[in-house]
Amino acid sequence: MTVLRPRPRHPYLDHPAPLAFAHRGGAADGLENTALAFRHAVERGYRYLETDVHATSDGRLVAFHDATLDRVTDSSGRIGALPWRAVRQARVAGREPLPLFEELLEEFPEARWNVDVKAEAALRPLLALLRRTGAWDRVCVGSFSEARAGRAQQLAGGRLATSLGTRGVAGLRLRSYGRSLPLDRLLGAAVRRSAVCVQVPERHAGLRVVDRLFLRAARQLGFQVHVWTVNDAARMADLLDLGVDGIMTDHIDTLRDVLTARGAWT
Repeated sequence: MTVLRPRPRHPYLDHPAPLAFAHRGGAADGLENTALAFRHAVERGYRYLETDVHATSDGRLVAFHDATLDRVTDSSGRIGALPWRAVRQARVAGREPLPLFEELLEEFPEARWNVDVKAEAALRPLLALLRRTGAWDRVCVGSFSEARAGRAQQLAGGRLATSLGTRGVAGLRLRSYGRSLPLDRLLGAAVRRSAVCVQVPERHAGLRVVDRLFLRAARQLGFQVHVWTVNDAARMADLLDLGVDGIMTDHIDTLRDVLTARGAWT
C-alpha cells in the first residue's frame, strides 16, 4: 500500500519514512540511556535515537529518564540537586556510567536525536549546547509541557524542531473529529510554529489515539506521526499498515526485523 506522507518540515526529518527510533537506545536489556545502548543501536543501523535530559545542579546536561538515580542505578538522589561530580559516579545496572548529552552528540555524529526535556532547568543548557555545536538539524525537542515546548521555540528563534505537547495532541484529536476551532487555540501558537511531528502512544487511558482520522488530521497540517513505545511485532505491523511515519521501541532488533521483512529498513 502506498502511503502519501507529508513533506518533511525540517531537516531533522530528512530520511525515508517510516522512521525507526531506538527508545532510550533500546531499553529492553536494562541499560537504557547509556552510551553502550546507543552504540549497539547505531551498530544495528539505527539513525534515530530517543533520549531524555536533566540538568545537574551545576548545569551539566545528562542523558537520563528519571528525575532521580534510584530506579536504574546503584546510586540515589535527585539529579537536579546533585553536581556532575556526584552523578558521574552512578552506574546503570551497576555497570554503565551516565553520559552527558554533549558526549553523545560527539560520539554519534550521524545520528538524529529525539530529546524529551524532562525539567525546566535542562532547557537553556540544551539550547546553549545546540548553539555551540550547530546541531539544530539533528535534534527534535519534545515535552509533555506545552509551555516548555513553546519557550524552547521562542528561545531558539525558529531553528528548532519540536513535537506537539499534550495540549497540541488533544487539539489535533478534536480536529480529527471535525471540530473547527482556530488552530492556535487548538495547538498553541508558539508550538504550532515549530512543531514538525506528533509523538503519541497508540492508546492512552484506554482510549485509542492513533487511527486513520488522527493520521489524516496530522497530515493536513504537515505533521509526521510517531508512535511510542511499541515492542510487539504484530502491533508494529498494524501501525505500519495504518501508515504511521515512525515507531519508537525498546526492542530494536524486533523493529528492525519487521521493517526488513517489509522492505522498509533503510
